[in-house]
Amino acid sequence: MTSDSNPTLATTRPTMRVDVVMRREPVTGPMSRWQSWRWVLGDVMPHAPDATLDAESASLAPLPEAVEPVAVEHAVAGASHWLFPALPVTLFRDDAEGYFLNLNSPQPCFWVFWRLDDARLLDGEAMAVPQIVTLSYHDAGRWLDAQERVDQVPAPPEVVEWLAAFVQTHYQPEPKRRKRPDSFKPLTDRFGQPVRISTEKSKRSGGGGGHGG
Repeated sequence: MTSDSNPTLATTRPTMRVDVVMRREPVTGPMSRWQSWRWVLGDVMPHAPDATLDAESASLAPLPEAVEPVAVEHAVAGASHWLFPALPVTLFRDDAEGYFLNLNSPQPCFWVFWRLDDARLLDGEAMAVPQIVTLSYHDAGRWLDAQERVDQVPAPPEVVEWLAAFVQTHYQPEPKRRKRPDSFKPLTDRFGQPVRISTEKSKRSGGGGGHGG
């Protein structure tokens, strides 16, 4: 996997381009009373190199194209598929840990952050438009914490290899700090105040314990 064909990106950070497929499918069951359609992420595929892609065209939002699913046997009845071509996926050295966490998950994946765009309508309703595609576990977590729409699909082997090569070069795990034994932790009371422990045996109050004459 090579860097993006855009020279302004290729000389700074490793970048590849991907095609994102968003699927609009009919809502079934009780929810259909309030919502007729819903959008979900269909697929993310590496984009074939485009020699005509220049810096100006790369910065423009890609126009969606209606497509048919490749695996017809898994098609959702009544659904339509819209392809958004050539979205960039860029790797940043300061986020190497986020890529490492993705690689070490049960299934390395792409995450796509998308929004409904009122400027692009389908049958009078806003279309789902991908905003950013990432391979970073940290990026996905931040978007989810911000209550954004984020979906994921497995990354193909060639993308996983590309990501692994980057992580191997740039990821340096922080050295583990030796955990201090609990016995060395200061004792505190329920209000967080220090507690003093005496090792002397407690004395009975009121003097000796002999019988009177």
